[in-house]
Amino acid sequence: QVQLVESGGGLVQAGDSLRLSCLVSGRTFSTYNMGWFRQAPGKERDVVAAMNWRGVLTYCADFAKGRFTLSRDNAKNTVYLQMNSLKPEDTAVYYCAADRSVGTAPTMAWEYDYWGQGTQVTVSS
Repeated sequence: QVQLVESGGGLVQAGDSLRLSCLVSGRTFSTYNMGWFRQAPGKERDVVAAMNWRGVLTYCADFAKGRFTLSRDNAKNTVYLQMNSLKPEDTAVYYCAADRSVGTAPTMAWEYDYWGQGTQVTVSS
């Protein structure tokens, strides 16, 4: 019953901004913990940020602090990742994930229950 559809990726130049969106289906969306992950070619999938179902940020990677903002709009069944001051090293496939468990959103990919298809972000220099 749950599907995640991502959008907003693309090719940008260093210093530009992007806002990734993740539309989540299902009537229980408001109870999900949400996370964003990214994976560059040849590297592991790393957590970017995570928030609990109340919209409180519970984790933010060091590389994202001060540049990326995680938010959610329960009325629109959508979560967002606002990315500012993008750098070439931010180039990766970005994934949205949903967690059904109770408590703080996890930071390990295997702990999440639902995933989007991923959206490519490429930052040129």
